Amino acid sequence: MTPLPATVPGIVRTRVRAALRRPDRTSRTSPLTPEETERRSLLLRLMSLLLQYPDAGLTAARPVLTATVGALPPSPAAGHLAEFTAWFAGQETDALERHYVEMFDLRRRSSLHLTYYLHGDTRRRGMALLTLAQRYRAAGWDTDGGELPDHLPVVLEFAALTGPGRGEAPLRQHRRGIELIHRALTDADSPYLHVLAALIALLPPPTEADLRAVAELAAEGPPNEDVGIDPYGAYGAGEFAPPGSFVPPEQAPPTLAPPSAAHRQEDHR
Repeated sequence: MTPLPATVPGIVRTRVRAALRRPDRTSRTSPLTPEETERRSLLLRLMSLLLQYPDAGLTAARPVLTATVGALPPSPAAGHLAEFTAWFAGQETDALERHYVEMFDLRRRSSLHLTYYLHGDTRRRGMALLTLAQRYRAAGWDTDGGELPDHLPVVLEFAALTGPGRGEAPLRQHRRGIELIHRALTDADSPYLHVLAALIALLPPPTEADLRAVAELAAEGPPNEDVGIDPYGAYGAGEFAPPGSFVPPEQAPPTLAPPSAAHRQEDHR
C-alpha cells in the first residue's frame, strides 16, 4: 500500500480535527479489509485533489501525484486516474486553468456542486447544503470555507477521511449527479471524465431508476424556481434558504483557499 506523499496533503483545501479520528462505527460491517479501506481512502483523496482548481500548488505537485497514481495497485479506478494524470502532467498551467474554468465554472451541466443536480435552483437546495454542513460538523470536521459543502472535491475529501460507511454516504446519495457530470465531460471530450470514471468505479452499480433519472436530467435539467439565488454564490444565510432557516457552520481557519469561481472567470475574460 502506497501512503499519501507528505507533500500532497498541504494542497488540500480542507482540514481534519482530532475528533474525526474516531473510528467509523458503520465500517465495522464493511466487507473491506483495513488495507482495502486505506487504499480506497487514498483513491478518494487523489480524486479530490485532481478535481480541484489547478493553481500553482497543485500544478507544482504534478510529479508527486503522477508517481503516486503510478504506484497504485491495478484496478479500474487506478487505470482511469493514470489516464488523467498522463494528460494533466503534460499541459501548460495556463491551458489547465482555462480548461478547468470552461468545464466546471462556465457549464452548469458539469458543475461540481452536487446538490444542484438533485434540487436545482430551489429552496430545497439550501436545506441540502445545511444537512451536508451538519454531517461534517457531527463527524468533527471543518472545511476552510473556500467552497460550498456540496463541492465534489470537498465531498470526496470527507469520504476519504471518514471511511466507506458514513463518509461515502453523500457520494451514494448524489450518484445521479455524479453520473451526469461524467456524461457531460464525456460529451465535451474532457480528460476530467477519467476522474469521474474512477469515482464511478468505486460506487455501487447504477439501478435502472438511476439511469432513467440521469437521462431525464440530461434532457430537462434540474428543478428550477425563481428564488433569487446564485448556485455559485457565497455560502451565506440568505443565499440558499428562506430568511431565518439557514445558519452557516463555524468556519475553520483558511488553508490555501482557492480563488472563487467568479474570480476565476474574471481572470480569464
